[in-house]
Amino acid sequence: MFKKIVILIAAVLMPPVAVAAGDPIPDAVLATGGRLIPDFSASNVKNSPVPGLFEITVGPRLLYISADGRYIIRGDVIDIDRGENVSETARKRVRIDAVNGLGENGMIVFAPQDVESTITVFTDVTCPYCAKLHNEVGQLNQAGIKVRYLAFPRTGVPSPVYDQMVSVWCADDPLKAMTDAKAGQAVDPKRCDNPVADHFEMGQMVGVSGTPTIILEDGSIIGGYVPAKQLISYARDARTGN
Repeated sequence: MFKKIVILIAAVLMPPVAVAAGDPIPDAVLATGGRLIPDFSASNVKNSPVPGLFEITVGPRLLYISADGRYIIRGDVIDIDRGENVSETARKRVRIDAVNGLGENGMIVFAPQDVESTITVFTDVTCPYCAKLHNEVGQLNQAGIKVRYLAFPRTGVPSPVYDQMVSVWCADDPLKAMTDAKAGQAVDPKRCDNPVADHFEMGQMVGVSGTPTIILEDGSIIGGYVPAKQLISYARDARTGN
């Protein structure tokens, strides 16, 4: 963290191009973004809290470009007066927007009748802690927590685990297939148009390194298993902004 802050401060202290908040995005920023950042769009550029520095979001990724287009910065902007990591606040927003952009129709969803909050879980059907979390989905649903599953085969794409997860997503009853697979039961091999590879790619972009990885409704990320009682509290806090 300290190294990132030092790099950011060093770049910001370079002779700046004077730009006021709300001014048009400089051509140099657009040129650098278009040349060096895949899938860059001018619509994803905005003023940052730091004069002369522009925030770039591409999917769930967050970068900064100096107003003269010379510097691209990957790091954290810390508002010292407010004690806030404004970069992480932005990452939460773009992370949940990117995950939601995958579409719930491609997720395997265990939902209560009355939804109080939603969690999105990158899962692997061969992961013991994913199975442990899945055993508590009933408790989560009873508390009003909707559980949305995204596929993250830890052995990559393609792989036998990827094939197994495709079979789950392509099953006639994906919810039952998910439960069976996590209980160690065989799932009939199937193929169909499926989002498993897209989910895996998104997981890599948001920094998933293991499963389960849980995204709360405010975009906060939890790496690893959390007991149901604690997870319910986290999910509710994320909904209310506490």
